[in-house]
Amino acid sequence: MTTLIPRRAAVAQLLRDRHDMLVVAGLGSPVYDVFAAGDHALNFYDWGAMGSAAMVGLGLALAQPGRPVVVFTGDGEMLMGLGAFSTIAQHRPPNLSIVVLDNEQYAETGMQQTATGFGTDLAGVARACGLARAETCCSADDIPGLRDRLHACDGTLVAVLKIEPGDQPRTVPERDGAVITDRFMQSLHGRAAPAAPAVGRRN
Repeated sequence: MTTLIPRRAAVAQLLRDRHDMLVVAGLGSPVYDVFAAGDHALNFYDWGAMGSAAMVGLGLALAQPGRPVVVFTGDGEMLMGLGAFSTIAQHRPPNLSIVVLDNEQYAETGMQQTATGFGTDLAGVARACGLARAETCCSADDIPGLRDRLHACDGTLVAVLKIEPGDQPRTVPERDGAVITDRFMQSLHGRAAPAAPAVGRRN
């Protein structure tokens, strides 16, 4: 592997002109990346529930079949919830995409190497579970085409992005799960949602 993808720029590009896309951001760095790209009432920040982001996305995709649902998660979280691939493969909602930001590290706990750094191929695992449209992206040149596929809703998609190692500045959105859920549900059902903060906090 000779090139790696800058994570924050890639997430921002994937979310550009998102329209009615529903976005689930998994615990830790994916939350910071999605929030840095711009807060949105249809962002569901999945604080404190490591391993659940893909399954939250599955539920949303089944409940909202007319809207694209994109999950941003990390390699550490996806490794914790590998069984999600099998469950998702049973349903294969055409509007669901899982974007795994794979830096081969546990960023939240000190940059320890994850199993993907020892050879675990998350796209290969997804394909073995029955998700044929699973791919690994190693270059920023892959991002524009991936963005188009996220909006196309023509089959369940798993995209593993091999991103640059290391941490990013932590732009921190709302942490209160009840507030996040209420805002998301109000926006989802077309009711006025509370105003989003213009600038995130940093810790």
